[in-house]
Amino acid sequence: MSNKFYITTPIYYVNASPHIGHSYTTIAADVLTRFKRRVLGKENVRFLTGTDEHGQKIQKAADAAKLSAQSFVDQTSQQFRDLWKSLDVSYDDFIRTTQPRHVKVVQKCLEIIFKKGDIYEGKYEGLYCTPCETFWLEAQAVGGLCPDCHRPVERIVETNYFFKLTKYQDWLLGYLRENPDFIKPGSRYEETLRFLELNKLNDLCISRPKERLSWGIPLPFAPEHVTYVWFDALVNYISAVGEFDARDNYVSKWWPAELHLMAKDILRQHTVYWPIMLHALNIELPKRVFAHGWWMLNEDKMSKSRGNVVNPLEMVEKYGLDAYRYFLLREVPFGLDGNFSEEGIIKRYNSDLANDLGNLVYRTLTMVEKYFDGNIPDLKLNGSTKSVAEILAKIEHLPVRVFSALDEQNFSLALESIWELIGMANKHVEETKPWNLAKENKQEDLKEFIRLLVDVIRAVADKLEIFIPQTAASIQEQFVGDKVKKGNPLFPRIETKKK
Repeated sequence: MSNKFYITTPIYYVNASPHIGHSYTTIAADVLTRFKRRVLGKENVRFLTGTDEHGQKIQKAADAAKLSAQSFVDQTSQQFRDLWKSLDVSYDDFIRTTQPRHVKVVQKCLEIIFKKGDIYEGKYEGLYCTPCETFWLEAQAVGGLCPDCHRPVERIVETNYFFKLTKYQDWLLGYLRENPDFIKPGSRYEETLRFLELNKLNDLCISRPKERLSWGIPLPFAPEHVTYVWFDALVNYISAVGEFDARDNYVSKWWPAELHLMAKDILRQHTVYWPIMLHALNIELPKRVFAHGWWMLNEDKMSKSRGNVVNPLEMVEKYGLDAYRYFLLREVPFGLDGNFSEEGIIKRYNSDLANDLGNLVYRTLTMVEKYFDGNIPDLKLNGSTKSVAEILAKIEHLPVRVFSALDEQNFSLALESIWELIGMANKHVEETKPWNLAKENKQEDLKEFIRLLVDVIRAVADKLEIFIPQTAASIQEQFVGDKVKKGNPLFPRIETKKK
């Protein structure tokens, strides 16, 4: 196993405020970061996020807001940092593509690839979608509309610079066939492989004339052109953690990244453009690219351009931070699309958090107070009954089950393992009927019963620290050495009006 872990989110485009999709990727990265810090130590883990701040969409949004492009991106980038603070996201570095450290590395990459002969000047004539900043073939833009956002494309004729993607198509195909774990989930791997097998790549247009777009990083060999935003943005993963030496070798203690996380709509940029760019630069590829699904609203993709986005802060204000984090991670297997609804959050809140977890903690602490004056019974459990033995085995195997699921980015399975233990403990309470043990003065049985529940809660809180850290801390604060200090219920039920 590698003794370091470098994880990235995509850098988020700052033409509008952040929404639930951004929070989904970033919370997932935060969970994996907290997990790996436990395994490898904080100093051996690096979590990068940031903002993508160049391009035509930014310039148009800044013009509409009557601000300079720099002032506009400063404001919007800050919104992302403020949101991550509110969502308890523990990133190590926040990169902005307007920072000098990034600009310097982008220009160096362009210089190296240009000297190698993999960038050439050519004329482009074709269809262009400004909102998506993407060129399209006539056959793709049916009815003159962008196939992604369904808005009109415009015809453009101009001289630009092109990166020779075509030169590396066979190499990339061979690499993917030899490394099926490079792209996850498997469906995205198959999608990329089929695309490369069935289509001949076009060379990538990597510049825009300054006369059409001035807001970007100038090409070092053609300062009258700026860098295409997708070439610029992808370089952030290396510009944040390293630099080139005098011989054009990339040097970094963190690269290669163990994991790039993103949504599936930017899969191709990360599994076609980015590997080829790295190969052309003679830089090792990341270990894994994981493209998760979309959150849908009424079966429709949630996106800024469609205006149907959910504000994460509103959800946190309504239901609490950890309920929001829990819902995103538990509701849908990571990689599949999910349907977002407040009814879904309330259902998870009342069922999993209030009834299962909250109830177990509150009634256990109540029983410790009632039967043992707040003192936790001090004894070693040995599985005196089948039920006790099964729960002890579940506690023992919990770390392996949770950690192995997280190694495969399977958050819902990891949480399911924790909730199985919670469910077993709640069932044990109903079957054991501790109130009867107390009535019959079966003190040793009662001690064993209480101690088992305390051990379950401690094991659960320890693992929940990775997913919902504030709740875990609240639980742990109620256990002080060998005594309990009961607080308020963790998740008071949300009452819903019946129709």
